[in-house]
Amino acid sequence: MRSYLIDEISLSDLEKIAEFLRLKTIHSGLGKIFWVSLPPHLLSPKQAQHPQCQPHVFAAELGANWIKLEFFVRSMNGVGCECQGYCIREQEQFILHWAQELVRHLRIET
Repeated sequence: MRSYLIDEISLSDLEKIAEFLRLKTIHSGLGKIFWVSLPPHLLSPKQAQHPQCQPHVFAAELGANWIKLEFFVRSMNGVGCECQGYCIREQEQFILHWAQELVRHLRIET
């Protein structure tokens, strides 16, 4: 799986990230995995043709001292649908920007 990893996060900063994710994302129900919705204007042509599969999301997973953001776009409503797959360039840039803003906004030190 291709992903972006931020590691060496202190416990206090990890708690800030967890609280932010609880408030601003969709909890997956699977431990410390959260779904972050992609803005509709960033959907690929195939994803945009599948309104029944929206929202489209990427995973944010918390570990002992890290957060991992996956570059795989999932459908919340169309498990196994062909509209799921690795990010297009604009989605990848959004995820990287989202990670940078998370660190900046929460003042995370690594």
